[in-house]
Amino acid sequence: MRRLPVLLGLLVLLVTGCSSLEGTGDKGYISQDGSVTQVPVADREQPIDVSGDGLDGTEISLADLRGRVVVVNVWGAWCGPCSDEQPDLNEAAEKTSGVANFVGINIRDSSPDTASAFVRSFDVPYPSIYDPDSKRLLAFSEVMRVRSPPTTFVLDKEGRIAAAIFGSLPSAGTLVDLVEDVDGESGG
Repeated sequence: MRRLPVLLGLLVLLVTGCSSLEGTGDKGYISQDGSVTQVPVADREQPIDVSGDGLDGTEISLADLRGRVVVVNVWGAWCGPCSDEQPDLNEAAEKTSGVANFVGINIRDSSPDTASAFVRSFDVPYPSIYDPDSKRLLAFSEVMRVRSPPTTFVLDKEGRIAAAIFGSLPSAGTLVDLVEDVDGESGG
């Protein structure tokens, strides 16, 4: 009988330690580790066709950006890791401005005003599509599973997913390197 509480304790540790929901806290999202996934050119699927109203009401379309590398960052003002990575995103956007366009997709914020306050607070230098119901993410999910924000996609010049970072950027340099690699691909 003395072993029962110890066995139950071990069982609880085992079950919770294997859960894919670690780090959800009270926000309802799964924390991620900043892992990078690269997709070889031959394995890339269809281009991502996403468009929507920007935070300022202007239409943003990823198709209009074809011919250049595009970085798409999925974020929310409510997301702590999104705040943490924003300075690195700003730095990467500045360093790659000659070869890449950056676009955000703001999800689950209650109003464009909330998202706009985040953009002003962090001096975000690129536009974001306002997507409170996350419907625009379905186009990405058809190609690569979108786990939770922050997630950053690097699209090749044809609009196909070439790389993804799941979680906060490891560094601005990591994203700059990915953009430069994709920009330097032949036949892209």
